[in-house]
Amino acid sequence: MAIVGFIKSKTIVIEKSGYQELVLEEELTTRDCPSKDMKEFWGVMELFFVLIVTVVNLKNKLKLALIGQSLFGQEVYSQLCKEGHRVVGVFTVPDKDGKADPLALAAEKDGTPVFKFPRWRVKGKTIKEVAEAYESVGAELNVLPFCTQFIPMDIIDSPKHGSIIYHPSLLPSHRGASAINWTLIMGDKKAGFSVFWADDGLDTGPILLQRSCDVEPNDTVDALYNRFLFPEGIKAMVEAVQLIADGKAPRIPQPEEGATYEGIQKKENAEISWDQSAEVLHNWIRGHDKVPGAWTEINGQMVTFYSSSLLKNSVPPGVPLEIKGAKKPGLVTKNGLVLFGNDGKALMVRNMQFEDGRMIPASQYFSAGETSVVELTAEEVKVAGTIKVIWAGILSNVPVIEDSTDFFKSGASSMDVVRLVEEIRQKCGGLQLQNEDVYMATKFEDFIQKVVRKLRGEDQEAELVVDYVSKEVNEMTVKMPYQCFINGQFTDADDGKTYETINPTDGSTICKVSYASLVDVDKAVAAAKDAFEKGEWGRMNARERGRLMYRLADLLEENQEELATIEALDSGAVYTLALKTHIGMSVQTFRYFAGWCDKIQGSTIPINQARPNRNLTFTKKEPLGVCAIIIPWNYPLMMLAWKSAACLAAGNTLVLKPAQVTPLTALKFAELSMKAGFPKGVINIIPGSGGLAGQRLSEHPDIRKLGFTGSTAIGKQIMKSCAVSNLKKVSLELGGKSPLIIFNDCELDKAVRMGMGAVFFNKGENCIAAGRLFVEESIHDEFVTRVVEEIKKMKIGDPLDRSTDHGPQNHQAHLEKLLQYCEAGVKEGATLVYGGRQVHRPGFFMEPTVFTDVEDHMYLAKEESFGPIMVISKFQNGDIDGVLQRANNTEYGLASGVFTRDISKAMYVSEKLEAGTVFVNTYNKTDVAAPFGGVKQSGFGKDLGEEALNEYLKTKTVTLEY
Repeated sequence: MAIVGFIKSKTIVIEKSGYQELVLEEELTTRDCPSKDMKEFWGVMELFFVLIVTVVNLKNKLKLALIGQSLFGQEVYSQLCKEGHRVVGVFTVPDKDGKADPLALAAEKDGTPVFKFPRWRVKGKTIKEVAEAYESVGAELNVLPFCTQFIPMDIIDSPKHGSIIYHPSLLPSHRGASAINWTLIMGDKKAGFSVFWADDGLDTGPILLQRSCDVEPNDTVDALYNRFLFPEGIKAMVEAVQLIADGKAPRIPQPEEGATYEGIQKKENAEISWDQSAEVLHNWIRGHDKVPGAWTEINGQMVTFYSSSLLKNSVPPGVPLEIKGAKKPGLVTKNGLVLFGNDGKALMVRNMQFEDGRMIPASQYFSAGETSVVELTAEEVKVAGTIKVIWAGILSNVPVIEDSTDFFKSGASSMDVVRLVEEIRQKCGGLQLQNEDVYMATKFEDFIQKVVRKLRGEDQEAELVVDYVSKEVNEMTVKMPYQCFINGQFTDADDGKTYETINPTDGSTICKVSYASLVDVDKAVAAAKDAFEKGEWGRMNARERGRLMYRLADLLEENQEELATIEALDSGAVYTLALKTHIGMSVQTFRYFAGWCDKIQGSTIPINQARPNRNLTFTKKEPLGVCAIIIPWNYPLMMLAWKSAACLAAGNTLVLKPAQVTPLTALKFAELSMKAGFPKGVINIIPGSGGLAGQRLSEHPDIRKLGFTGSTAIGKQIMKSCAVSNLKKVSLELGGKSPLIIFNDCELDKAVRMGMGAVFFNKGENCIAAGRLFVEESIHDEFVTRVVEEIKKMKIGDPLDRSTDHGPQNHQAHLEKLLQYCEAGVKEGATLVYGGRQVHRPGFFMEPTVFTDVEDHMYLAKEESFGPIMVISKFQNGDIDGVLQRANNTEYGLASGVFTRDISKAMYVSEKLEAGTVFVNTYNKTDVAAPFGGVKQSGFGKDLGEEALNEYLKTKTVTLEY
């Protein structure tokens, strides 16, 4: 029985004492009913709706008037509606610049009555029209979330339950509108909020409930608000309303003891008084951030400081800066401006703002200039006039070119951009603009500012400041960055911590690297989020994005010898292999994905038409947003390239954590990305530990995708954290135990050579290394003999020596794990044919090792070594299905291989092997165009090839009717 088309709009109103009336709006036009049976059916349905209402409406609910504004007000409104309370009216502020307040937008979308009064009273008396509008909604309770207007007491007291209001302090302390600021200015150790019964605006009404949190040493107004006052305040407002509805809301009188009132700070009162301790200065600056801003006088002009933090470590070197009233000059350092208290301790501010509103990083004070010209020179005025004439000629449909005239909204096209740039070059003394300059400043006023900055040379990117560790090695000077790379700048970790990265060739320390803290992770994510949502990257067209990636690939190639040398020093990679694979494939990967940037397409989909209208349905492929990438230590740069190239090509921004033991090529990559022209914030590199930085990335709510390569155990933990936090998208390349099956009809010379490469390539530190070789019985002994003969010819030594075949293992702990792996094999009864020992020389060298007689139950047969250990098992002649069963008897499925001259056998085996990649008569043959990834507990998702792009894209379906 189909009732669609009969139910149109039937209204059921349930009135019950103490409950909100709940209205269901469905309609039945009985004239459309085809039969008496249908009418009777609707009668039954009517009773059913009554039953639903009775069940749903178990909790007490209220009719509410919301008086307030902002996102906070919007969230309170939405949550109250979800809880079943009925908002009968929203009273908020008038539209500003034609844009409605968020609270008004949400309410209007729901059809809730919205009133926008600029004021509620005049000369202390309630405006009659306002009062009448308010009384018309019939509210039982007024809820005031962050209300900034003065509400008359007759309105406050009008509902039967009165009014409640949110205040961002632990009343009675810090009464007044600047409570959050004063919490920091006064150095309070606790912050919080109160929901209280509204009074006449003095914040002295009885308390309904309060919540508190600790104040961290470097908390800002924004940090406190975002971490606690905003999310917990919304929950508390909803809880307070329900307490009132249930008749359980307390009214606790505010004590006078501890009561304070501090008014709104004005700019003239925010000047810094320097004869105080560093902590007091820090509290003053962070307490005034962002409005009105703590300021001082430098070189005759007002300079405002923002983003203050206490300096816990030694003062870094810098250039002295005289500050009026300060007993000791500040220091302009590479990380910011260091200031000194009268106790000898220091603090640092990150940003400063001049009187004309221009804000710069404090570290760039001298390079940016101490003063700013606020008026155009006569020559610049002349140029601006010429440009206005050019605009008028192009935008002939616009009567007058005004400061607010938008080039594209006025009808200009991409061809007009070319004309504009060329006319300016021709008529303004050869001034060179780029097409992108027009797209980035579409309003005439903004465009003139950009032109003037270009004329003055102020629009040039500040030179990237890099502290290097330099080494004379491999007949070159290698320059290695060692700090965190966040928002386009190299910077020390927030808490100043470092760790040593070790050269595995001799165990010596290469340098100390910044050890990223949770604060650094959050800064990096915030920078990536800002770059994606507000920055140039988010507005950049796909081909321009591809151009930057091509340029980065060129720079990687131009610096390949230095990068390969760093890789050899930091990871122990043999230099010649690093040139070809570690660096060479990284270059190829960026070039491959650069070509994909402008080829990411959706599709059109035929769907059933809604006659007499027609439909068009299409899909769009869109970037996800901020992506986190966590890479391993075996191919530091190549693993970075495999994931980040696809991520960037799709239009995302990224925060990448290199392996703790091999961070240096990732940091060099960051330097090259800036030289290529990537906007700040698009690429961020945070060296440090997986347990701290990696875990925070997997839990961070602003990250929408995490790509990880590493062990299965850590992959499971990451997947769990990603699910619990915000269900972020995940791709995992995890452990492996890749089987390689060698049949007796193979080309034996090739099988020996390729089999050794399958195990010993990159010192065995290879995710797809053949973890277990199955050799057919009739050729088993000869295969083993020839392998051992070839191993004895291998040269073990310095990876920078061009004749070296086998370099050191990546780090000490891994070498020790490999030796224990060999000991376990011997104890279980496997035959150690060759190796199994550490090489007697400095560094972390291990002999290439061969085990035979490995049975299926043994530890060697089940677990991955991730080192130069060949594990060989024989199988009976002709037993294809038997060896396949043994090869698949593992929870891993990353790669596999088969050697045979029989094409039918090869195809059959490749079909039956449970792995993401099958190599036939070859091994380690990966290519940037071929997708790479595992199955089972080797993970899911793909790197490389077109499929990798899908890991960093989301599909949106759009359907329109016409």
